Amino acid sequence: MAATDQTRILSLYEQVSYTSDTGGDVPTDRTGGLNLGTALNIPRGRVFSTFVQSHRRAAKDLCDVLMRTSSPIQLIELAGRLRDRLNENLFIYAVSFVILHKQEFRNLRLPSIVEVFPHKFVPAEELTKMQVTVNKLPPNQEAQLVIEYGPEFASTNLKPEHRVSYWREDYGINSHHWHWHLVYPAEMDVPGDRKGELFYYMHQQMVARYDMERLSVDLNRVEKLENWRVPISDGYFSKLTSNNSGRAWGTRQDDSLMKDFRRTDFGLEFIDITVMEIWMSRLMDAIHQGYMINRNGDRVPLSDNVTTGKLGIEILGDAFEADASLSPNALFYGDLHNLGHLMIAFTHDNDGAHKEEIGVMGDSATAMRDPVFYRWHKFVDGIFQEYKMTQPPYTLEDLSLPNVVVDKVGVLRDNQLNQLTTGWNLREFEASRGLDFNAPNPVMLRITHLDHAPFNYHIQVTNSGAAPKKVTVRIFIAPKHNVRGLEMSFMEQRLLWSEMDKFTETLKPGKNQIVRASKDSSITNPNEFTFRDLGPRPPPAADGSAPPPANNEFNFCGCGWPEHLLLPRGKPEGMTYQLFVMLTDYEKDKVEEPKGPRKCANAVSFCGILDAKYPDKRPMGFPFDRRPPPILNNEMVTSVADYASLGNISLTDITITFLNNQLKK
Repeated sequence: MAATDQTRILSLYEQVSYTSDTGGDVPTDRTGGLNLGTALNIPRGRVFSTFVQSHRRAAKDLCDVLMRTSSPIQLIELAGRLRDRLNENLFIYAVSFVILHKQEFRNLRLPSIVEVFPHKFVPAEELTKMQVTVNKLPPNQEAQLVIEYGPEFASTNLKPEHRVSYWREDYGINSHHWHWHLVYPAEMDVPGDRKGELFYYMHQQMVARYDMERLSVDLNRVEKLENWRVPISDGYFSKLTSNNSGRAWGTRQDDSLMKDFRRTDFGLEFIDITVMEIWMSRLMDAIHQGYMINRNGDRVPLSDNVTTGKLGIEILGDAFEADASLSPNALFYGDLHNLGHLMIAFTHDNDGAHKEEIGVMGDSATAMRDPVFYRWHKFVDGIFQEYKMTQPPYTLEDLSLPNVVVDKVGVLRDNQLNQLTTGWNLREFEASRGLDFNAPNPVMLRITHLDHAPFNYHIQVTNSGAAPKKVTVRIFIAPKHNVRGLEMSFMEQRLLWSEMDKFTETLKPGKNQIVRASKDSSITNPNEFTFRDLGPRPPPAADGSAPPPANNEFNFCGCGWPEHLLLPRGKPEGMTYQLFVMLTDYEKDKVEEPKGPRKCANAVSFCGILDAKYPDKRPMGFPFDRRPPPILNNEMVTSVADYASLGNISLTDITITFLNNQLKK
């Protein structure tokens, strides 16, 4: 694919519409005009939300048209014609969806959503100052403006909850959430292996990481939002505007009540809290009965289904996200996850009496900024955990690996053993090329964010077998102590274990030394391409060799946990975490895959592989996704240390120290 295709695609994401002179065939309806279905029903300048079913339908109608293009030139020509007629967010969503999911566009890359929509990440006041400043500059003079994303970004530190604003408002996790829902959208007829389980696992890990962050600033773990008839204690004021319309996102005062939804301007029917409670009850009944009911009245067992190949957790996840094409019965089990987002997002104006805009919980690119996101998803995860508790504990055979012993594990940073550090770092984005920014000069955003010093895992393993043994290496981390400073039991700590990495290794007979860099983690997106990254490539070198294909990795799609938030913050005085390393038999873990390059294979633990099966046969989160066996090796299991009695598992204390200054990397 020509490099010019990438450059021209970028123009669709910028301020000025692209005008093509290439022509080409364009899909039309019988009348000779474009049939966009409901895509024109969402007004420009308003929020587009994939949590709204009518908006999902509009996205599908538009994507169906764009998916019928067969080349980048055709996509550019068609999208350029449509751009100024469509809602800005819907347009970007649809173009991005097509680039990610269409085989012919495999080598195209998406620019950072931060640069496309700065208003979703930067306060309106700052954007206004930037535009005023840059308009005073001579043409083509670059303005370097610093935007601080820290504890005092959208709030003061007067309330305890604001201690973790730096994490909730981080550009990386919010970009990740947007990308994940783009890769695994609801109701878009996108085949995705174990999609429902990925929905459960990725969000469960988000909450676990937020809880770790809270413990690092001496806050209790987040409480789930399961009673929708009591006030929501923490309000949220984002300081953001919706697109360049000047409309502020809706705000929520402290101690606001969720109310029955009575608006008519979002294409939704009225929604009662009572109906939400009925849907929750039906999901709980299904879990404890062991089956769901499909639209024909037949039972769909919530167990591993040999016929369909679906796991019970996958079926439950599909029902919870209300994907009509995958849920056993979307009418009966409802749309609990998505409509929960919306009801919370409209607590400030549930009936539209004040004509207020939706709150940030209504957009996957902004929802993680709001403290209530984590309360809502802890409730969502509670339903999944109810199911997990119905599953039998893993057996000794499941957990052990004969002839393999992990002798020693450590993490090494600058020759310091088991001592890791976090601090602040800077990342630059070009705001002035975004759809909601209007300036004749380039403007750079320099964002301050949490980061960590890179490190390596060192794992010493003995293979006492006579032949080489291929294994899966699973690495997790969790705080050792609760907020009271007490060492946690297995069940108290179980949902805090956060996956750090997962990879395969072949052990030779005898002693083995495994070294793995933190930057190679299976959960992280190592880089997010900017407009400048994706611009015209440098010419070939004097010897005729091509420039390095740094931006053309076949497996990139933008999905993945931000690499700079791989580690939790820790404390200035140091905070003790436990590093859990487990080796399992690759022959039992492996999944048969077709040969050839894969897409989205850079953060497989959270994002899977877009055009292949999830590359691990075990349940996601294994071995912490179920309660432990009561007895292991003739001993009662009370803490995770009892798992470490197995030779293939190691548990190591490490310390993470937060340095309240800029890191040197």
